[in-house]
Amino acid sequence: MLDIIIWIVIIAMFILSFVSIIFPVIPGPLVLWIGYLLYHFVINEGELTVLFWIGMVILTVILIVSDIIANSYFVKKFGGSKWGERGAGIAVIIGSFIYPPIGILVLPFIVVIIIELMQKRTGKEAFRASVGSLIGFLGGAVAKVVLQLVMIGWFVIEVIFLNS
Repeated sequence: MLDIIIWIVIIAMFILSFVSIIFPVIPGPLVLWIGYLLYHFVINEGELTVLFWIGMVILTVILIVSDIIANSYFVKKFGGSKWGERGAGIAVIIGSFIYPPIGILVLPFIVVIIIELMQKRTGKEAFRASVGSLIGFLGGAVAKVVLQLVMIGWFVIEVIFLNS
């Protein structure tokens, strides 16, 4: 019975990791790791391989860094300033509470336009930087989904196929 409850919690953690894409205040990588650690310490301590744990550490770092890199890269590529980048990051978090998922798309877009205009950029430059923040967020979200699917898929393969 305990195993069933733990499996339900593990699956809930994996689902919650995807919810973190819409609600960035939820630490997606952390909830994935809670699922792995629950399995390891409660269900079967010796089953997950050293290669799995090393792979998860590497993929977790990539998962965390990919979002930052994508947002920063696209805002810069589209002519945005450091303040525009920072404003977009804060606006994503605030927007996730206002009206998700629309808030995390619209609020950063508006905030970057305002910040760039305050820095004496033209309307066209401000709009372009806002488009960069939008593309950066969407690119980071796609990267998160792919990486999280890989991480969960690797876990499933380890548990079901490699150790049965």
